[in-house]
Amino acid sequence: MAEQAENPELANTEFAFTDEQQELRRAVRKFCAEFSDEATVRALMESPTGYDPKSWARLGAELGVLGLAVPEELGGAGGTLVDQAVVVEELGAALFCGPVFGTVGLAIPALVASSEGPVRSETLEPLVEGARTAAFAVTDRGGRFDPTSLTVGATRSGDGWGLTGVVERVVDAAAADVLLVAASGPDGVALFVVEGDAAGVERQVLSTLDMTRRQATVRLTDAPARLLAGPDEAERVCAHALDVGATLLAAEQVGGAQHLLDLTVGYAKERLQFGRPIGSFQAVKHRLADMLVSVEHARSAAYHAAWALQDGTDDPWLAASIAQATCSDAFVDVASGTVQLHGGIGFTWEYQAHLYYKRAITDAALLGSAEAHRGRIAASVLDPSIGRLPPPPVATGVL
Repeated sequence: MAEQAENPELANTEFAFTDEQQELRRAVRKFCAEFSDEATVRALMESPTGYDPKSWARLGAELGVLGLAVPEELGGAGGTLVDQAVVVEELGAALFCGPVFGTVGLAIPALVASSEGPVRSETLEPLVEGARTAAFAVTDRGGRFDPTSLTVGATRSGDGWGLTGVVERVVDAAAADVLLVAASGPDGVALFVVEGDAAGVERQVLSTLDMTRRQATVRLTDAPARLLAGPDEAERVCAHALDVGATLLAAEQVGGAQHLLDLTVGYAKERLQFGRPIGSFQAVKHRLADMLVSVEHARSAAYHAAWALQDGTDDPWLAASIAQATCSDAFVDVASGTVQLHGGIGFTWEYQAHLYYKRAITDAALLGSAEAHRGRIAASVLDPSIGRLPPPPVATGVL
């Protein structure tokens, strides 16, 4: 940040999208217009799997956007986390039904952060290609990895491992081809790969508020597993995955909020009351202006977090918490404003506003609430040792 202050040319680097990123945005938006319109979303949220495997495969094999932040030597596109955030933002704007959170947000980052080995390569490649999906069955406490909260145990079984335990409310686990499971073993905490259809794996699909994003409780009974990350690196891998997941979730929230803002502005221009558009009334103008400020603030926070995780500048841990606290509040605020400003039609089943409102409420509870992240931010200011970098300027009284 100091370097940016001294060099004006770098001042806006983290928030200036490249031409390639703008083209990427247009390509994903076009894809969503064709394969994630409202009728498709409603049909998929009622379907057995909750998503269309063919559309998911196209995202991986044809568009190549599932592994944008994966290095080329690992089968990815060799892009950046900002590139991946652009894609997730557009998917969020379209309320895309697919295992984006479990596969792209959590599982792929965990695999990339793990040490090289056959388990990593065999699991990662089909995920990047869109041929398979994954879920991250790792318990977190307020968005942080907590080894003491693990509910799965690992025991050696011949040349492999057997896992036993229960992980509740795992996003995208209902139809996932593979599960990444953190478990307590004889030597400490480790991260394992479990086939979704393996013997000893039971998945109970849950009834949730957001029908566009499935969750399931995973029960393991001596389920066969392969070791991905041992005790020497499992905590680091899981913590990294949760940071990336929180950042990409923030980008998704920005996309949803932007869509609702555009929808509401359009409605305010067309809906007449007392012979004039409701958008001409001062109270409506003020509410829309507040929603715009929320969206822009959220976008800055989300992409700052992506940039911090990508380049290692600033404290990625702190940036991810700021993004989640800001974007969760913004999405809920804009979704509430959308329902309110649409009046009587805003809360009907036939109108799309409630679909986004339910996604906003659910997203706000994933990987830690806004309150939990704000508490973490405050703690890092009061106790700089919590962070991984020197204390924020405000903590030392230097601005």
